[in-house]
Amino acid sequence: MARSASATRALRGLYAITPPHTDTERLLDLVGRAIAGGAALVQYRAKDLPADAMLEQASALATLCRAHGVPLIVNDRVDIAAAAHADGVHLGRDDVDARQARASLPDAIVGVSCYADLERARAAARDGADYIGIGSVFASSTKPNAVRAPLELLAAARRESGLPVAAIGGIDTTNAPQAVAAGADMVAVISSLFDAPDVEAAARRFASFFR
Repeated sequence: MARSASATRALRGLYAITPPHTDTERLLDLVGRAIAGGAALVQYRAKDLPADAMLEQASALATLCRAHGVPLIVNDRVDIAAAAHADGVHLGRDDVDARQARASLPDAIVGVSCYADLERARAAARDGADYIGIGSVFASSTKPNAVRAPLELLAAARRESGLPVAAIGGIDTTNAPQAVAAGADMVAVISSLFDAPDVEAAARRFASFFR
């Protein structure tokens, strides 16, 4: 799981976060379309699957992403990230901290959700994170009760941490430019990407905001 220069350079652009799918072939098809449209980074997120099913899907996605030179990040699960030979892990408030994840995955990309908390962003940087997530920047159907993070927090978190910042929460093709203009290095998207009638076209639109 080498944290290559090309992988860390990928921390800008569309950050595609997978929807829950028990059908692995369907999931691979959707992610393949997102990559074809220009997704710079993919996060495998599966909150409710058993560990063996998660490992199967994560391993298949790692192979797909590797073939296209796109890093795969696993949400929450350091163990699954390691076993699937993914490129990294993304940590929330209930997971281990970045320092502990780095001890287990020394060469991985480590991301940390910082919500609307600048101190958490500073701590993530001190603990060796590679990027941070800030949100919910807009109202989110995935997490309707999430605390809102004002857009100006994106630039503040970037300044305070010195790390690339992923904006997350309610992002679609109409408001993504606001997040980018406010300082987001990445926009993390689930529904507006994978529920789109044409996933590849939606990905291409999101990617265009970073050109």
